[in-house]
Amino acid sequence: MVVIHRQFGFRFAILTDDHEPAHVHVYGDGEMKVTIKGESGLPEQVYNLGFKTNDRRRVMDVVLERQAEFLLRWDEIHGSR
Repeated sequence: MVVIHRQFGFRFAILTDDHEPAHVHVYGDGEMKVTIKGESGLPEQVYNLGFKTNDRRRVMDVVLERQAEFLLRWDEIHGSR
């Protein structure tokens, strides 16, 4: 697991032995999995285990704001798509 970003008490990580589509795992007071760029071009929540509504919004805002950076990090870790 590579922590690629920290913000608002959350750790955004990419697992080194993970699979497509490009996504991040977010850890804090629970865990979320977010596809970095869904079919609409926007991040999409895959699952949420324990995050409150406000924290889910913050996580999604961070992934959207840093979408290009997170996709680049995914490609660095897993190779170009």
